[in-house]
Amino acid sequence: MPEHIAIVDLFSGPGGLGEGFASVKRKDGSRAFRIAVSIEKEASAHRTLRLRAFLRQFDRYPQEYLNFLHGADQPDWARLYPAEWQAAEHEAQCLELGKPETWDLIEARIAALEASGVTKTLLIGGPPCQAYSLVGRARNAGTKGYVAEEDHRHFLYKEYCKVLNRLKPTMFVMENVKGILSSAVGGGPVFGAVMEDLEQAGYRLCALTSGGDLLGRPAAKDFILRAEEHGVPQARHRVIVVGLRDDLGLSAGPFLPKVNARVTVEDTIGAMPELRSGLSKADKAEAWIDAVALAVETVSSAARAECLSNPSAFRSALNRTSARLYEIAAKGRSKHASKDTTSNLPTKLAEWLGGMAKGALPGHDTRGHMVEDLARYLFAAAFAKAEGYSPKAADFPQALAPNHKSWTTGKFADRFRVQLADQPSTTVTSHIAKDGHYFIHPDPAQCRSLTVREAARLQTFPDDYMFLGNRTQQYVQVGNAVPPWLARQIAEALLPLYDKI
Repeated sequence: MPEHIAIVDLFSGPGGLGEGFASVKRKDGSRAFRIAVSIEKEASAHRTLRLRAFLRQFDRYPQEYLNFLHGADQPDWARLYPAEWQAAEHEAQCLELGKPETWDLIEARIAALEASGVTKTLLIGGPPCQAYSLVGRARNAGTKGYVAEEDHRHFLYKEYCKVLNRLKPTMFVMENVKGILSSAVGGGPVFGAVMEDLEQAGYRLCALTSGGDLLGRPAAKDFILRAEEHGVPQARHRVIVVGLRDDLGLSAGPFLPKVNARVTVEDTIGAMPELRSGLSKADKAEAWIDAVALAVETVSSAARAECLSNPSAFRSALNRTSARLYEIAAKGRSKHASKDTTSNLPTKLAEWLGGMAKGALPGHDTRGHMVEDLARYLFAAAFAKAEGYSPKAADFPQALAPNHKSWTTGKFADRFRVQLADQPSTTVTSHIAKDGHYFIHPDPAQCRSLTVREAARLQTFPDDYMFLGNRTQQYVQVGNAVPPWLARQIAEALLPLYDKI
C-alpha cells in the first residue's frame, strides 16, 4: 500500500483546504492525504475543524450526527466515541501561530512524524489576509496612527516559513488574497519578500495555471487562480503558490485544467427550499406578508420606467412576488430538503455537495431584516432579473435610498448587490456576516440575503458540513475559507507528483 502523505495545516479556519485534500482517495479506497495536525486560533472555527476531524474517522456518519444535522442537540461525542474524539482533539489544535506554546506543539508533532518514518509530507495554509486585502488596506489607511511596518499581520507568513524550514515538507501549498500582489511594507513589495523566503527555504515555486512548466519563476499574476474557471460557482480569485522541494528532481509541476462551462448561482442554490426572510422586529408570517406587500407597492410606485430597459420584465417580477407571498410565507424561515437539490449541477460536484446526509441542510435558515431593507432587496432582485445586472446606487429610486451620507458619493455604489442567477456568485467574504446587503438572493419573492448554507454551497462545502458557533461566526467561517472543491482539485494535481518520488 502506498505511503500516506502527512499534512500540517496552518491557519486552518473551519477546514476548507484540509477537507479538500483529506477527501482524495487512492484506487484501493485508502486516503492519500491525512492531516497530522491543524492549527486555528478562532474558537468557533476550531470547534468546526475538530468536529470534521472526528467525522473523517468514520466510513459512515454515526446516527447521532445525522440527527444533529437535522436539528437535534449536539451529543457528547467524547462520551459516545471516546477514542475517535480524542484523536480529533489531538489533530485539531486551538492555538495561535507566533506563540511559543504553538511552536512547541508543532515541533513535537514534526518530531513524531520523523520518528514514525513518514517521508512524504505537505504543508498547507493561508496566512490571514486582512493586512493584504484591498478592503483591509483601505480601512487601515483611514486609521489614525496606523503604521504598516508595525502590523504583525503583514508578517504572519513568516510563521508559515518557520514551519516550512523545520518540516522541510515534500511540497507546500500557500493561499492568500490577490491583494498580496500589490501590498507593500517599508517601500518594498510583500509578495516579492514572500517569494524570496519560500525559495531560500529550498523550494521551486509553481503556478497551477502555467501548464506544469518548471522553467524559471512564474510571473506574479500567474499565481492567481480563478475558482470559477475550475467548477466553483463563485468568482473567487486567490493567489495559490505551490512549492516543490529542490531535491525532488521533478521535470514537470502540477497543473489545474479549466472546466468548459461555468457553474451558476441558480445551478447551485436554485433547487434549495424556498424561505421567507425574517423581520428584525415583531417577526411573524402575517407581519412579513404585510411588509413585503407594502414593499411591492412602494417599489412599483417609485421605480421609473425610463430607468429600465425592460420595464415589462420588472413589473412581471413584482407581480409574481405579489402572487407568491402566502405560498412563501407558509414555507417558513428554515427547512431541510424533501427532494434532491443538486440535480442541476455537474455530476461530480452534485455528489460532492450532496455529502453523506441526503436532505440535511444545516444552517439553511434566514436572518431578520429591517422592513425598509425588504423594499430595497425586492427592487434590487427584480431589477437584476429584468436588466441582467445588479443595480448601482444611481439605479435606485430616491424613495428607496438609505439614510447614508456615502450613498451618493460613489464610494458604495454597489452597497446592495444581487447574486445573479445565471452567473457564478461574487466572492463570498466574511462581510456576509455584517448585513447581507452584498449577498441578496436572486429570487425577488424571498426578499432576503443568503443563508449560511447557501453561502456554504457557493463555497462548495458539502451539505453535511456543520459549522459551529452562532450565525455570525458561521458566516465568518464560510467567508474566510478556501473552497474545498477547489482544494480537492489541487490535491488531485499534486498526488501524481508524490507517486513519482
